[in-house]
Amino acid sequence: MNPTTDTGAEPAGAPRPARRAVLRTVFTAAVVAATGGALAPVLLESAEAPATAPQERDAVGPERFSELYKGREIQGTATAVVPAGAWPGAGAAGPAAASSGADVRVDGRPLHVMRRADGTYLSTVNHYESFPTLLETARAAVDELGTAQLSAVSPHTI
Repeated sequence: MNPTTDTGAEPAGAPRPARRAVLRTVFTAAVVAATGGALAPVLLESAEAPATAPQERDAVGPERFSELYKGREIQGTATAVVPAGAWPGAGAAGPAAASSGADVRVDGRPLHVMRRADGTYLSTVNHYESFPTLLETARAAVDELGTAQLSAVSPHTI
């Protein structure tokens, strides 16, 4: 670059972006574009997935049940059901679906139930098997308990 023959718009001695800054910007843009391209099919698939499978339901209302099963009264409520991997605000339930909880009782005593990442449930009674709904989880716990009763005190109380 010759200052006497250069007809560019930049005045002589003006600072130019460093090569490292230009390369860093190009690399960052490439990483963002590649990540977006890789995640687009996953995000579009979850948005278009039908809500017919039990694990992929989006809760508009809570899951509730109360029935007499093999002589035992089982009751349960799930405050929200959100598909695993989905953004909580994407469904009709809105951001409130981010806080989900389940309350299951067998003969009035609490059954500790946990939700797995794939949307299924497991209980402390039947810990090594998962079930698609809370009702099936409660029924399996009754089957496993037989004539025994659940403890009246939760193991997680302080």
